[in-house]
Amino acid sequence: MSPTGKTLHWAVDKWLAPTPAKPARVVRFSRMQGQRRCVCVQAMGSGGLLSIFFFRHDDGSWNVFPPAQARPAMSAWRTA
Repeated sequence: MSPTGKTLHWAVDKWLAPTPAKPARVVRFSRMQGQRRCVCVQAMGSGGLLSIFFFRHDDGSWNVFPPAQARPAMSAWRTA
């Protein structure tokens, strides 16, 4: 479980609000570069079929936006 409490189940409930009559189902599971996970979940909504991609972040939480890319950084150390 993620420290933030944003599990995949929590994210699907928040964004798709599945019910027994209109369940949500995972239709695609993949790994992005750097072993990051991505899941596509579909559910029937009032306007038709709705598909949302969920991305797993480094802290273990699941969100609808991808995690930020690690960028090169530079630092300087002052020596005496």
